[in-house]
Amino acid sequence: MYQRIANQIVLSALERQAAVVLLGPRQVGKTTLAMEIARQRPSVYLDLEREADRQILAEPDLYLDEQIGKLVILDEVQQSPGLFKTLRGQIDTRRRAGFRTGQFLLLGSASNVLLHQSAESLAGRVRYIEMPPLLIDEVGPGNLSTLWLRGGFPDSFQAESDRASLEWRDDFLRTYLERDIPALGPRIPAETLRRFWTMLAHAQGGLSNAAALAEGLGVSGQTVGRYLDLLVDLMLVRRLQPWHANVGKRLVKSPKIYVRDSGLVHALLGLGTLESLLGHPVVGGSWEGFCIETLIAASPAGTEPYFYRTSAGAELDLLLRLPDGTIWALEIKRTTAPKVSRGFHQAVEDINVDQKILVYAGDQDIPAKDGLRAMPLSKVVEKLRAKA
Repeated sequence: MYQRIANQIVLSALERQAAVVLLGPRQVGKTTLAMEIARQRPSVYLDLEREADRQILAEPDLYLDEQIGKLVILDEVQQSPGLFKTLRGQIDTRRRAGFRTGQFLLLGSASNVLLHQSAESLAGRVRYIEMPPLLIDEVGPGNLSTLWLRGGFPDSFQAESDRASLEWRDDFLRTYLERDIPALGPRIPAETLRRFWTMLAHAQGGLSNAAALAEGLGVSGQTVGRYLDLLVDLMLVRRLQPWHANVGKRLVKSPKIYVRDSGLVHALLGLGTLESLLGHPVVGGSWEGFCIETLIAASPAGTEPYFYRTSAGAELDLLLRLPDGTIWALEIKRTTAPKVSRGFHQAVEDINVDQKILVYAGDQDIPAKDGLRAMPLSKVVEKLRAKA
């Protein structure tokens, strides 16, 4: 089992805060991480998708009063939205009893639902942490191609073969479409949502175009927006917002859309081997999305990600505004030649950036003119981690 960076982040948060909400899509490793933490301290674990565990909390205060002093781990907590008001009172009771930190670890796979529910009741009492799939600095740079092809879901990445990995991802998609999404309430035909998801994979990294998607699906633009909101909420799709500072240029205002896990992109398109991926038109968008997710996950908490594009052709694949106010401009290319586009140079002239980096497929850290550095993905991740 790979050591997850999120483990130490959660442990540190539990030392400082009464409750921690760990967000992430299903099968990303949240429960495994929670059980590892539970082995290190007195704890109780309840899975709120199980009817028996929900019955234990039929009278939540009676049960939780007996657990004071223990870490209470509640999995899939969005299944019991009424519980958050109880947790607020429990946290305050524990504080009065001298237990101010490390009381609750809440796991969930629907971010907006959880954030809305917990923000109303647990303001000032909770820390939010998103757990991404496996990252390059967790599995090692030598596994870069496998991680890109299979994605970062642990069972997919660690499968015995590429074929077994693809079968796992196909089952994962089917489970989401046929069970998990309907359980959240929306009545969307599984086949329609899969077609929509596949269309997003084909256009990986493209600008959001609700009209074109609606026409392809035979639904309204409003319905397309609802589908997209759902997949964003489930942390399966990213809506990367455009840079909005006033630079005196005519800026592209539509967000860019990425299926967040590269392995799911490839499963949706039926690409089970590296050879089939390298020969497919999506290869550039897939690599770009893979790098963007890796870089955002490695950035310090509070970092704001954007892209930049003007109507004149100036473009940056990724802009990171770090919590210290510094701005990193990143160009992403699957090439061994450390050369950026003319649009990159135009863009950094428009924006006062502090770091200019080309993420490329070579393995050397190479300085270039005008302060630009060409770096492999793993080195940029190290550089971002050092800023935490």
